[in-house]
Amino acid sequence: MMDKFTELTAVAAPMPEENVDTDQIIPARFLKTIKRTGLGEHLFANLRYGADGREKPDFVLNREPYRHAEILITLDNLGCGSSREHAPWALLDFGIRCVIAPSFADIFHNNCFKNGILPIQLPRETCEMLMDDARLGANAQLRVDLVQQVVVRPDGQEIAFEVDPFRRELLLEGLDDIGQTLQHGDAITTFEHGRDETKPWMPALAF
Repeated sequence: MMDKFTELTAVAAPMPEENVDTDQIIPARFLKTIKRTGLGEHLFANLRYGADGREKPDFVLNREPYRHAEILITLDNLGCGSSREHAPWALLDFGIRCVIAPSFADIFHNNCFKNGILPIQLPRETCEMLMDDARLGANAQLRVDLVQQVVVRPDGQEIAFEVDPFRRELLLEGLDDIGQTLQHGDAITTFEHGRDETKPWMPALAF
């Protein structure tokens, strides 16, 4: 199960970069784990830290208030490169619940939905405008309303966005792939019991 996503009001971090690939999001040397926790520390590691391991003070996530950002705004082709699911894991573990960009790599886009992150695709000029809002800091939080499908700017202007209805419903209900399967638990159990009666020679499957 995932945390439900209905509405989020949070600091947004502006990252005006194109083609931010998954190796930038989470470098390959940190892919030795299959756990979804602990990766936030290494999010954008090559950009956040120097060779000595110290934070680079000019990187956006190393500055206040963006250390606490839950929204990330970038430019075209976010999540290109390899298909590693660790990329959304790292974003989520850091605290990012929504990413906004003009375009996304397909696999990264799909993996965001599967892990409870809302990817919003908006025109480049709109993303640049939202980054200008985000640069105002903690007093310029954005509100993302998935129910109404709008991003609300600090001045109250609403910007509509589109999202696949099925994926929207999964986020609203907090359902990942396992959660979707568990919705049919009763039907699966009934099928298994019926099969045990009609085909007792087949091995039983625990559910």
